[in-house]
Amino acid sequence: MEKLYIVTGAFGHLGNTVVKKLLARGKKVRCLALPTDKTRALPGAEFELFRGDVRDKASLAPLFKTGVPCEKIIIHTAGIVTLATKHVQNVYDVNVTGTKNIIDLCLENNVAKLVYVSSARVLPELPGQQVITEAGSIDPVGVKGLYVKTKSIATQAVLESAAQGLDVVVVHPSSIIGPYDYGSGHLTQLVVDYLNGGLRACVRGGYDFVDVRDVARGILLAADHGRRGQCYILSNQFFPVIEVLDLLHEISGKGKIKTVLPKWFVHASAPLAETYSKLLNRSPLNSHYSLFTFFNDSNFSYAKAAKELGYGTREMKTTLKDTFAFLKEQRRLQYTVN
Repeated sequence: MEKLYIVTGAFGHLGNTVVKKLLARGKKVRCLALPTDKTRALPGAEFELFRGDVRDKASLAPLFKTGVPCEKIIIHTAGIVTLATKHVQNVYDVNVTGTKNIIDLCLENNVAKLVYVSSARVLPELPGQQVITEAGSIDPVGVKGLYVKTKSIATQAVLESAAQGLDVVVVHPSSIIGPYDYGSGHLTQLVVDYLNGGLRACVRGGYDFVDVRDVARGILLAADHGRRGQCYILSNQFFPVIEVLDLLHEISGKGKIKTVLPKWFVHASAPLAETYSKLLNRSPLNSHYSLFTFFNDSNFSYAKAAKELGYGTREMKTTLKDTFAFLKEQRRLQYTVN
């Protein structure tokens, strides 16, 4: 039976990368995008485009209907990533209600498999450099940050749907970076700000950064080989922010960042940064939650994904070179080399 891959959030950074990989493999693809989304992430690509909103279950019904029998595989990437600290109803509606709508429709339409894109941040934090691995269940109580709270609730709902007969697999990407971001993701914005001269200092800290293309490949491996009800971390390794910026310096010739701000200073300035970013209609890179992220030493292990799925990663310098080339191609850089 022919397989039909249905990708939600298809014009997003991860979503469009997944679609590109599916099309390159000759797969039949159906994409979901918001009615108002005019992103040109997939120009000229051969796929079925459906317009709908994950918050509105009725608008999603046509997405699941086919004229001929086929094996439907849903890859649910749609979601709102935010570093904000306060409750925003729309984030909850998209990340939680939207995911529950997808689950319901999968059950109602005899979907063969649901691959849900969660986040590595929903996994319990461990002190020091203790290795973080997959968890059998997710507890949203006590987690920090609006994004992680909503993703935790949604992830647990997906895992519980396995008991209702749905073949589900959850993937936990760490922080995604790389080319093909036609929007303004947080790490893409960090790269753009540095290259365009808007970044004069950085935070003393870091996180596990992973190439979007490696995550997309991991998702397709999970769709093919992931075991029912299982979770897989799709990470890379921990990188200090200054190390990432130094690599960008080597690649671009842009001046090195010499000022690394201490924890106490950045925490003190976080409220002002959040207010300033709100005025610019941008997500704050120095919110209290982003500082929590960049000051922890999360040590994620993708050993399970490597063993069971064949997952692997590429060098960070390769990721940054390709990101730099993509941003130049998109004419998003206005810098001169120092």
